[in-house]
Amino acid sequence: MIIHPVLSWLNEWWQGVVATYGLPSCFVPAAQMVVHAILIGGFIAVLVLFLIWLTRKVSAHIQQRFGPMRVGWHGSVQTVADALKLMQKEDTTPRSCDRPVFNIAPFLAFAPTIVAFVVIPFGDGAIIRDLNIGVLFLFAITTINVIGVISGGWASGSKYSLLGGFRSAAQLVSYEVPLVLSALGVIMLAGSMKMGAIVDAQSRIWFVAYQPLAFVIYIIAATAEVNRTPFDIPEAEQEIVAGFNVEYSGMKFAMFFLAEFANMFLIAAIAATLFLGGWRGPWLPGEFWFLAKSFAIVLLLMFFRWTYPRLRVDQLMSFAWKFLLPLAFLNLIITGLILVLI
Repeated sequence: MIIHPVLSWLNEWWQGVVATYGLPSCFVPAAQMVVHAILIGGFIAVLVLFLIWLTRKVSAHIQQRFGPMRVGWHGSVQTVADALKLMQKEDTTPRSCDRPVFNIAPFLAFAPTIVAFVVIPFGDGAIIRDLNIGVLFLFAITTINVIGVISGGWASGSKYSLLGGFRSAAQLVSYEVPLVLSALGVIMLAGSMKMGAIVDAQSRIWFVAYQPLAFVIYIIAATAEVNRTPFDIPEAEQEIVAGFNVEYSGMKFAMFFLAEFANMFLIAAIAATLFLGGWRGPWLPGEFWFLAKSFAIVLLLMFFRWTYPRLRVDQLMSFAWKFLLPLAFLNLIITGLILVLI
């Protein structure tokens, strides 16, 4: 494996520094948290730049065009140029907004994503904290995104932003239910909520073979959770008024979409862990297999975006409560009966 030895070496090196200079022992976990935060932040920054470029290229090829080509090889530096442009844009603040809440809302939307990566297993031992309640922690921490969305819409001081925030929150809360229920079948099969234990339970066969319906429900619900087409009601960029983020500009505006692209990889990584065997694969390092499975799901989500039209908000809500939720309960009941009878 690749990541685990590097983390172990950093840990041992810092413990040696603490012992050599007689520093307090509390410096060890503090330094570990700083290093882990830097690693996760750096990974997410590079990941989002790549995903935005990949989205543009995939959409271009689907529509039989080239996409970005001028800035860097095949437009590979175009996203960097866009990021620099956003940094230089004026940070406007509406006169009627609730300034403290307005300013903190983008960080409330992005911070849970960083924290969620703490329990993602990139390889055998390449996980920052393999919590006993890893799956529960993931779904609990990602739910905080709803607070950022509602805060951004309410604090903007605009009725359009407020309505957009409520509309977005209704979508996120609704699809959270079938999303969690789809993961319960995997937890029942593995007998644990620990991410590492779930991957170990798939040493012989992936859980997608036992839980195909749960996998489909998870992909659909997760697509809605990260506001991807055909569930991109929170953005609705074709509308005159987009939604909760309409009053944001510059880097605050970018923070919401930074969170969206990072969340897209996050839900793909969770799917790879729960259903596709995580890092397990022949010959090549586990990190390669984990990233390959995750990016395969990311590409699937990108194909969805350029294939299906956006649903109306009433269709979106009905689909969650009248279709996905009963199927999720049905899958859970069947899984429980099979485990009891067999």
